[in-house]
Amino acid sequence: MARVPRLVLASQSPARLATLKSAGVTPTVVVSGVDEDKVLADAAERFGELDPADAVLVLAQAKAEEVASRLEATRDDADADADGQDTATDVIVIGCDSMLEIDGTIVGKPADPETARERCRSMRGGKGVLHTGHWVVDLRDDDTDGGTGGTIGSTSSTTVWFADIDDDEIDAYVATGEPLQVAGAFTIDGLGGPYIERIEGDHHGVVGISLPLLRELLAELNVPWRTLRTS
Repeated sequence: MARVPRLVLASQSPARLATLKSAGVTPTVVVSGVDEDKVLADAAERFGELDPADAVLVLAQAKAEEVASRLEATRDDADADADGQDTATDVIVIGCDSMLEIDGTIVGKPADPETARERCRSMRGGKGVLHTGHWVVDLRDDDTDGGTGGTIGSTSSTTVWFADIDDDEIDAYVATGEPLQVAGAFTIDGLGGPYIERIEGDHHGVVGISLPLLRELLAELNVPWRTLRTS
């Protein structure tokens, strides 16, 4: 009988890890080493200018496949030495990337507090679309672990409406440091939550990983979500 796969999250995001844990799934975290600017530049050269939904998918794929490649290399080295433990035959790797789109422009992490303040002022009373790309790589052995060899992905897009807050409230929020750590300079699951009036789409996608979308991608690899729950 095939073993339950081990999930590897190719992301250093605490919010993504916490979201998975809250759903009863505890992955191993292996942070990717991709150069995001280079990945996007290479993709633009090959395919032309990318829209935001495609850009996050390209980055999610690059992160997942880079980590998958390292895990496979570790496994191959262990096999060659004949004294290590196979580390990838029951593994599925998940990569994610998020970007906020406002009026057709991509908004990333602010570089400094003043940029964060300007960003929050421009967003207040308006709306944006938070795109999160997901990519899944199946490294499971096809004989012993039911692997498919699949590498698939999709993007979750959620519209976010921002509250019309005043400058004092923006200054206080920026002073917490939170806006400097996240795409778009806001969170919905942290200190920024009170400043989000409503959303249209998946709440988890705004946090950074869409659980319904991930469940669908894993189902395509013949991995029922219920088998992954550890709590």
